Amino acid sequence: MQLRNLALLAAAGIAPSVDAAATLRFSCSQLVVERLDPLVNPGENPSPHLHQVVGGNAFNVTMDPNVHDLPSTATCTSCTPVEDFSNYWTAVLFFKARNGTLHRVNTFGNELGFSGANGGQTVYYLTSGKATAFKPGFRMTVGDPTIRTAEELNRRYKYMDFTCLQTSMTRGGQTTHFPTQPCPAGIMVSIRFPTCWDGKNLDSPDHQSHVAYPNGNACPSTHPVVIPQVFYETYWDTRPFNNKAEWPADGSQPFVWSFGDQTGYGIHGDYVFGWKGDALQRALDANCNSDLFANQINCPTLQVQSLDQANKCTKPRTVTENLDGWLTSLPGGMPIS
Repeated sequence: MQLRNLALLAAAGIAPSVDAAATLRFSCSQLVVERLDPLVNPGENPSPHLHQVVGGNAFNVTMDPNVHDLPSTATCTSCTPVEDFSNYWTAVLFFKARNGTLHRVNTFGNELGFSGANGGQTVYYLTSGKATAFKPGFRMTVGDPTIRTAEELNRRYKYMDFTCLQTSMTRGGQTTHFPTQPCPAGIMVSIRFPTCWDGKNLDSPDHQSHVAYPNGNACPSTHPVVIPQVFYETYWDTRPFNNKAEWPADGSQPFVWSFGDQTGYGIHGDYVFGWKGDALQRALDANCNSDLFANQINCPTLQVQSLDQANKCTKPRTVTENLDGWLTSLPGGMPIS
């Protein structure tokens, strides 16, 4: 089993410093794609830019933990662990054609075990030993949509990158910017969150200051509590857009995030904890692990559902706007920079 864990970590592109004890890996199908952001823009309907969201169907415009307890409010989850009603979301990828029009890029199921998923993303919870599960109401973000340089991204954040998939098995060759050549099997975007918590605050004004990266293998004194590494892999189906005759005439890459970033450096993710009861802590304490090539969590303490069942959990859009076909501008009129 240890060899399978090591293979999983290598395939996932986990940093060598992460020697996982618990290796939870599971699929979360697409819940909804819409312009809401209850962390950064709570109560704003619509929010400035478009997101793709997975997890429990209690996702809403405010996500106030004093009003909406996710496990008791949600009626289903698009993730395979049935006790996980958390929400995980990222920006949406668009293709900008040579003529200036834009087309939304769909997600697709991870072909390493989750090809039957209706898009969404693969979610990991990783530990290197004993870790404390998140508390009800906990939320955080990582990344900054205003970043436009590799220098700033690398200075402020770790382990956020793009992989140009040659096949479904491709790992390695990651970049912090969008790939510059067509990717035969799509683009995989990896987003990893910090693993140290201050032990006091469930959130912070910037949604990031209450968590921190470790110094080497130890958490800093300001953030002494070890939490699991939350890690997203999102597979974007860029295969329909691999014809370079449709790419910009100047030879530049054609992809842009829904918030207007055409560099890729503004990569970011949002997380709201919503596991039921002590389910996540039980899984961490049991050092649960997951199969690399199948939809299988090796964890008797957790209840799981099939990909078909997870696919059935969706949420209607609350923002009425055209997101399909060729568009003349990004949703919300976000400027491209």
